[in-house]
Amino acid sequence: MPKTERNPEAEPLRVETFQVERKLVTLILRENPRGRFLRIIEEVNGRRDMVVVPAVGLRELRAALDRIIETDESTDRPDSVLPA
Repeated sequence: MPKTERNPEAEPLRVETFQVERKLVTLILRENPRGRFLRIIEEVNGRRDMVVVPAVGLRELRAALDRIIETDESTDRPDSVLPA
């Protein structure tokens, strides 16, 4: 069977996973007959949320993230509201 989105056995092109506080974030680069795409999965307390970005939009996503990181690093952050 060819590697498609309907084939869960299809190998992803790349997978990156990292933990942020209590959230597990997984980035999966895949390909199907319609093209390549990035799947972003957030898992927290057994709940999964997902966003899919077509590969043609990855450079725009990176540029947007760079702008957000720049703003975050250049502005004061309030103290954490999470319990210690």
